[in-house]
Amino acid sequence: MLVRYFAAACSAAGVEEERHDLAAGVTLSELLTAVLAIDRPDPPAGTPPLARIIARSSFLHNEIAVRDLGLSLGPEDVIDVLPPFAGG
Repeated sequence: MLVRYFAAACSAAGVEEERHDLAAGVTLSELLTAVLAIDRPDPPAGTPPLARIIARSSFLHNEIAVRDLGLSLGPEDVIDVLPPFAGG
């Protein structure tokens, strides 16, 4: 599974994307648990920790918005982590 991070999530994760080799059928919630289990350097000053960002984020599953953390994932799926943002 490929996880792509955007905006503050990218800063907090320290990478733009990363691959997770988890068994087919894991849930989005289980994937997020695996993401948060990675030992990462502290985020830049002013950037909240990744766990706090993920708790407030929206997710895309293969470019389609998803709210169900129980969604079953496959090995080739792509999850985008979209933190809240403002702009205009």
